[in-house]
Amino acid sequence: MKKDSSGAATGNPSALIDARINELNDWRGQKLAEIRAIIHEADPEVIEEWKWRGVPVWSHNGIICTGETYKAVVKMTFAKGAALEDPSGLFNASLEGNTRRAIDVHEDDKIDAKALKALVRSAITLNSKK
Repeated sequence: MKKDSSGAATGNPSALIDARINELNDWRGQKLAEIRAIIHEADPEVIEEWKWRGVPVWSHNGIICTGETYKAVVKMTFAKGAALEDPSGLFNASLEGNTRRAIDVHEDDKIDAKALKALVRSAITLNSKK
């Protein structure tokens, strides 16, 4: 990964996300890749960004969600998650906030692709209403 003088990664956001997935080289990289694929299936026009010195971000008329990786979870944080209907109960983290909601994905978790696609599409619809 190329870095600038401050140590921040530089380059094409999609390539940086590819590099992050490859450098993780464990279940977190696999889950991040799976999440990314589901987002692209939900919205083929999604824009990939690289923000805050190393966080994958997916946008369409505004931020949909981020894909942060931690030791024990891959966290999808939806920028306007508190305003989204979540009939499948995917949100399991950051539930107390007024704006964001998150999904913590653990190593043995199975991702409900259908429900996640619906949530991504709802976030896009909400972003389009601004």
